[in-house]
Amino acid sequence: MQVKANLIGGQWVTGQQAQENFNPSDISDVIGVFAQASAEDVTSAVAAAKDAQADWAALDAQSRHDILDRTGNTILARKEELGALLAREEGKILSEAIGETIRAGNVFKFFAGECLRNTGDLVSSVRPGIDIEVTREPVGIVGIITPWNFPIAIPAWKIAPALAYGNTVVCKPADLTPACAHAIAEILMECGLPGGVFNLVMGRGSIVGEAILDHPDVTAISFTGSVNTGQHVAEKCLQSMKKVQLEMGGKNPTVVLDDADLEVAVSSCLNSAFFSTGQRCTASSRFIVQEGIHDEFVRRMTEEMSALKIGPALDSNSQMGPVVDERQLVSNLKYVALAKEEGATVIGGERFDGPTTGFYQKPALFTDTHNKMRINQEEIFGPCASVIKVKDFEEAIAVANETEFGLSAGICTQSLKYAAAFKKRAQAGLVMVNLPTAGIDYHVPFGGRKGSSYGPREQGSYAKEFYTIVKTSYVSTG
Repeated sequence: MQVKANLIGGQWVTGQQAQENFNPSDISDVIGVFAQASAEDVTSAVAAAKDAQADWAALDAQSRHDILDRTGNTILARKEELGALLAREEGKILSEAIGETIRAGNVFKFFAGECLRNTGDLVSSVRPGIDIEVTREPVGIVGIITPWNFPIAIPAWKIAPALAYGNTVVCKPADLTPACAHAIAEILMECGLPGGVFNLVMGRGSIVGEAILDHPDVTAISFTGSVNTGQHVAEKCLQSMKKVQLEMGGKNPTVVLDDADLEVAVSSCLNSAFFSTGQRCTASSRFIVQEGIHDEFVRRMTEEMSALKIGPALDSNSQMGPVVDERQLVSNLKYVALAKEEGATVIGGERFDGPTTGFYQKPALFTDTHNKMRINQEEIFGPCASVIKVKDFEEAIAVANETEFGLSAGICTQSLKYAAAFKKRAQAGLVMVNLPTAGIDYHVPFGGRKGSSYGPREQGSYAKEFYTIVKTSYVSTG
């Protein structure tokens, strides 16, 4: 099987080591063999990015627009093929994988437009005979480190704005899911991106990621991943004064009030907790349910959850795919055991043998829980959710906010009063009313508060706050 190479300075470089990439639905299915970059490869990639940066930043906005727009169109035209690749390497069902691919294509097209919308300000001075211009310039060389759970969408929403605003990129995708990022690299080259503007270095974070963090010519780091790794990234960036943007964990609540439409509430919670196998940072893993509707909610959730068809990602009948790998599955099962130890009633959550050899787990619902339990404070990142009974809205909002995280929060209610109060008082960057906590648009800002996020928002026009530097120029007209 031919080795999929790293992209450095416009050339495909295989290196000395490679790693097989397996399908978590069927571990006998080898998706490909991918080169493993070395620290020296990172040095070469950064040098290539540095050589290309000035010319790329100076390129006219229309030319940058055209390259990004072609990239978006190509991704959209190949959505079935790329979606199948994504489903094979990450394990989410095909419909979700195609949806994620469409999102990636639309992200590139949106930021193609941003190339033409990079405006500034002309400001009147308080002194006569002086003009003031406020403009934006590229931050320089951006190191991008992406996670395995959205292997095409998250690289897209980091790469596209970086390029749109005139930066060059060194990108390290997750070791578990390199195939989609490699496909983006191929498409960018096909669509006319000059060599060195985008560089792909695949491999382990301890080698490749560290080399990106340590390189003095990398001026900014955009990272999405675990809290512990994010904190390490922040410390390293502070030491070298790199600009940093972090998206990390979540322990997202969904409040269900007595007046909620039960069908809407159950559907929203089912989607939030178990779609994409619960492997979303925006997934809801705490259902905070008012006592009057609690028992019926649990009954309905149990029925709907138990009816989910779990199977191979490419099977059209599957509603939930496998966990991404053995290590994640073992971690999930430890939390299922912990729930029992902490006194929760556990419904589901077992490992089981699917029609193919993969990492299959039944969705788990933990009832009879309180918010102090570890299962309600630590991110599990799998198909596991807890139910917490509360008396009223005030207790619900207090429990919702009682977490170190603050990414997404939802409420199911038919009351405008409570919906408005929740939007104002929820300590989260994203608030959903009668909607799943996961599921966001590509043209508006994304990010959280507290331990979930650090630095400027991602996506939409707000992305310029991270990928550009503001310059204020004073000009004497006298």
